[in-house]
Amino acid sequence: MQLDAGLSAVVTGGASGLGLATARALRARGVKVALFDVNAAAGEPVARELGCVFCAVDVTSDAQVDAAFAKARAANGQERILVNCAGTGNAFKTAGRNKQTGAIGHFPVDAFERIIQINLIGTFRCIAKSAAGMLTLEPLGPDAERGAIVNTASVAATDGQMGQAAYSASKAGIVGLTLPVARDLMSEGIRVNTILPGIFDTPLLGALPENVKSALAASVPFPKRLGNPDDFASLALEMITNGYFNGEHVRLDGAIRMAPR
Repeated sequence: MQLDAGLSAVVTGGASGLGLATARALRARGVKVALFDVNAAAGEPVARELGCVFCAVDVTSDAQVDAAFAKARAANGQERILVNCAGTGNAFKTAGRNKQTGAIGHFPVDAFERIIQINLIGTFRCIAKSAAGMLTLEPLGPDAERGAIVNTASVAATDGQMGQAAYSASKAGIVGLTLPVARDLMSEGIRVNTILPGIFDTPLLGALPENVKSALAASVPFPKRLGNPDDFASLALEMITNGYFNGEHVRLDGAIRMAPR
């Protein structure tokens, strides 16, 4: 798919980090972009800076997602591009003992469910609603393409660390749905791919001390640095523009394999 001012895109989690870098890259190519994010305080000024539409949306809410797509489409037209970056994480051991008291506890099930709702079901909710909209479009180009969808999983999908049961399960679910959804949409000319980022320098890591971030960077085989959001954006744009890229999940991690802790 050739990127130009005639195209419209939606980027979830677009107010910061990977989503913001992808939105910037799309805008640099002339694409009209709508940013979906739960954080209006961050998203609204960024949207003004980039010339984007901002939609305050919680991806766990059907009504909010519907309203956000309606607002984005009213401003920019039906999107041909969806990039799903909205997500979060937590850390609890499945079961364990308190080191001070010896009390036994377990992963709070409601905390587990919240991560699945945001990361996995929220991603699928946006995929399904965006794809339904793409079906109304006329196909483009020699391959009769209607749209392209890029999802964000994590290397935790395959080598999650201690305490990451919910996060890893949610990201493995995104990996698992990639090929079936690509097959569901193949006859309609919509491609679906997923990126598995490694350790990236995003707001999620922003609160860590510099020595901890340096140690994380040193653990990457090569290059020995944290991933840059622009690295992610570059691969996202390749998945969008390369018409033969479909049904794949790709690690973007400097060859790191995560240790148990």
